[in-house]
Amino acid sequence: MKARRSVCLLLSWILLAAAVAAQQQALQVVSLARDGRVLVSLKLTDAFTDEVRAAIQSGMNTSFVYDIELKRGSTLWLDRTIEATTLTATVRFDNLTRRYTLTRTQDGRIDRADSTDREDDARIWLTEFERLPLFSSTSLEANAEYYLRVRAHATPRSLSFVWPWARNDVTGHVKFTFLK
Repeated sequence: MKARRSVCLLLSWILLAAAVAAQQQALQVVSLARDGRVLVSLKLTDAFTDEVRAAIQSGMNTSFVYDIELKRGSTLWLDRTIEATTLTATVRFDNLTRRYTLTRTQDGRIDRADSTDREDDARIWLTEFERLPLFSSTSLEANAEYYLRVRAHATPRSLSFVWPWARNDVTGHVKFTFLK
């Protein structure tokens, strides 16, 4: 009886710790329609954990993948996806040179590449994006409401990223009205 109570208490603590971790990680999404493009800014907070840092320091390629969809809500049927894209930010640490190689791709094509010797730059590279022109606004209807849905996860998948037993996605979204 006492052992059963101890197991229940331990499971409760594990679930509480997972819930606290899930609340701490957040994906902030901001959109701006300007000059025929939908500009997207993202910030993933509290994702650069000790486990992620250890994976990077081991020399393993570590990536954060962001699946971004531009959608329009529907009252009678499923929401319609207007456009979708995948951003991947990758960091690889070279133990010999003590430098981080940084790569960003969009839909599998290299968008930017850089290198640095600062861990903080690598963290920002993985978790922050500013005003990326991801989607065209030419096909959007004026004065209509749209939203961006973003799902983020880390690779390799063995990294615990919020829930240790789930697909490990963090999601965020933002609604906006397209004005011409």
